[in-house]
Amino acid sequence: MALTLEDRLAITELIALHGHLVDEGELDRLTEVFTPDVEYDLTDFGQGTLTGLTQLTDAALALGAANPVAHHVTNVVIEELADGRIRARSKGLGIKADGSCGSVTYVDTVVRVGAGWRITRRRVEARRVPLNGLTPGTSAPL
Repeated sequence: MALTLEDRLAITELIALHGHLVDEGELDRLTEVFTPDVEYDLTDFGQGTLTGLTQLTDAALALGAANPVAHHVTNVVIEELADGRIRARSKGLGIKADGSCGSVTYVDTVVRVGAGWRITRRRVEARRVPLNGLTPGTSAPL
C-alpha cells in the first residue's frame, strides 16, 4: 500500500516530536514516538542497544546534564519497505549547554500503530569523518 502524503507528514512530525519531548524533559510522553519494546541502538557511541522505553528513559536520566539542551532533526527521507514497515533516515544535530554541537544520522524503522505511527527501532549513527571517509581516488561504497 502506497504511503499517502498525510502518512509522510505524520512520520516526519513523529521524528521531529522526539526532540521536543526530550528537550522539554517530557520523557513520560515517549510513548507518543516509540513502541513500548523499541530498540534504540547506540552502538556507535559504545553504549550497545537499549530495549524498551524504561531503558531508554533511564539512560536519558542517567546522562543528566550531559544531555543536549536542543535536538534538531532535518533531511528526513522516507522509504516504504515490502513488509509494510517504513525506513526513515534523518540528520540530527545535538547542541550541548556549552554550545558544542554534534551530528548524527537516525535510521528508524517505523510501523503503523492503530491510526498512527511509532518508531520500533532507531539506530543512531555517529558522524565523525567528512564524506564518510571518501578521499580522492576512492569510490563511494555501493
